[in-house]
Amino acid sequence: MHPVTTITLIAISGPLIGSLIGVVKKPSNRFMYNMLAFAAGVMLAVSFLELIPESIELSSIWIAVLGIILGAAVMYVVDKIIPHIHPSMCSKEEGHNIRRTAYYLLIGIFIHNFPEGLAMGLGSVTEMKLSMLIAVAIAIHDIPEGVCTSAPYYYITKKRLKSFLVSFSTAIPTLLGFFLAYYFYPLIPMTMVGIMIGATAGLMIYISSDELIPTSCCKLTDHSTIFSLIFGVISVVLLGFL
Repeated sequence: MHPVTTITLIAISGPLIGSLIGVVKKPSNRFMYNMLAFAAGVMLAVSFLELIPESIELSSIWIAVLGIILGAAVMYVVDKIIPHIHPSMCSKEEGHNIRRTAYYLLIGIFIHNFPEGLAMGLGSVTEMKLSMLIAVAIAIHDIPEGVCTSAPYYYITKKRLKSFLVSFSTAIPTLLGFFLAYYFYPLIPMTMVGIMIGATAGLMIYISSDELIPTSCCKLTDHSTIFSLIFGVISVVLLGFL
């Protein structure tokens, strides 16, 4: 199977599985917390061990630093501009009813998924294996998002198929971002590629520290999520030798 096809399938698997679960039966919080922690470990390890060194090699350390700041800043601005509800555990902002919550989740996830798709595409600048690794981490992260997008919408409409399809459509901006980055990066100057790879790292560090780690580690007291995070880091380290 062509690597692009494989990454495409991985990219849609997160929203697909999550959206399906959301209209059938929500998994246990423990399972979702540990999935998020594992995804955080993968994202952090990919950022620090692969993306940042690659950004420095392709450009310079200052370009890499600029990219990291830019990526984190973009996600911060998106969080502030869009009435974003952290989708990881279906928590809604105080004062919002369930209908508004469902709509805001859809809007927020649509906006957030586009730069995640860019991250997958830019991973292919170095090698397709890295791009697949990023895709897997983002797909794991997208499963709880799918659950928490389809479940409220299903609660409102009582229409199982429509809720599934609306939630699954959040995979569209991910695919758009991936194909844009994958097919157009050869036309981009190398300095800009360095900035974009650094920004990809900043984006994933922001998502991990702002959303995944706090959500996964604040509820459970048995430290299982910490070991899930460490296992995510170890997975990236081991895959680097394959």
